[in-house]
Amino acid sequence: MRPFFIRFCKFAPMIGLASKTILFPYWLVLTIRNYLYDRKVFKSEKFDVPVVSVGNITVGGTGKTPHTEMIVDALRGRYRLAVVSRGYKRKTKGFHLVKITDDYTVCGDEPLQIKRKFPEVIVAVCADRGLAIRKLVKELGVNFIILDDAYQYRSLTPSKNILLVSYKNSIAGDNLLPIGTLRDLPSQRKRADAVIITKSPDFGEYDGIYDEGHAAEEVAREREIWSSELQLRPEQKIYFSTTYHQTAKPVFPECCNVRYLYSKFVVAFTGISNDSLFRAQLASTHKIVGVLSFSDHKNYSRSNIRKIVSMARKQPEATIMTTEKDSQRLRYNKYIPEEIKQRMFYLPVACKIIPQADMKEFIQFVSEN
Repeated sequence: MRPFFIRFCKFAPMIGLASKTILFPYWLVLTIRNYLYDRKVFKSEKFDVPVVSVGNITVGGTGKTPHTEMIVDALRGRYRLAVVSRGYKRKTKGFHLVKITDDYTVCGDEPLQIKRKFPEVIVAVCADRGLAIRKLVKELGVNFIILDDAYQYRSLTPSKNILLVSYKNSIAGDNLLPIGTLRDLPSQRKRADAVIITKSPDFGEYDGIYDEGHAAEEVAREREIWSSELQLRPEQKIYFSTTYHQTAKPVFPECCNVRYLYSKFVVAFTGISNDSLFRAQLASTHKIVGVLSFSDHKNYSRSNIRKIVSMARKQPEATIMTTEKDSQRLRYNKYIPEEIKQRMFYLPVACKIIPQADMKEFIQFVSEN
């Protein structure tokens, strides 16, 4: 749809008018909605406990879940902590407390990933985030809430609103869907208490040595550039984060064959919005001999698994690698043969604020009510 429209507009004499005509209904709805919330015609609920919202105004690719996990990892043990998500693409309704034994269809793949990574942390899914918070506070004594992907959820007012913007895809100059990648007006960056520029280069890497001083200098320079580009107010904080992959783990621990971790060859498949970082990581350590890309949050059907199996069997010595989010959707898939399960692994992803001093400042900022 999007490539066709761009090719069409290339030859359209009224490209500006065509774009505005297509975007106008969506722009109008968003403008009216945000205006009514800004003017308090639509009510927005506040809570007595800290509520930190992590989100974006683009379609995927900014790393919401890894950044939520970064905050969880830093704060667990300090609070009675809970993560609340709507549970995108789950097949259930209402409020649900996520369990590590859940199938992703019950709660969604991202909440399940968080729960499995941090079993001691409460994770809940509910379309009505306000209802979820009230239940968690009253019934489970939760005293700190992290909202995963709630920047557009204006029915409640968080204590801290954190906006994620990709280093490689700035919202400045982008357009609303379907022409661009924005799902909300770029002017809504004004509601952010802090902006994190995600997937930044690791500015501390310099001539093969990690240099905190160099990282701090580069971040200070980038901060000026991005603050100007995004037209941020002086009180809006701006941080930079880098994303990295950790050691591969088996999708099926009970039957994995660890010798495949030492293979120099890999076949890969993904069902995420942007797998460029994942592929780059694999290419740095393996020879990629097969790749399949599916749509984001893919529900792997029998025919999808058949394609993966066919690709894998053509490379019998290769490791089969996927993403951490995809692994949540594969754990109870009944179509995967045992021989394939033995060599199927995933790459956990994590992120950190750089330099280290900014990481400490960010966690302190998030903790302040």
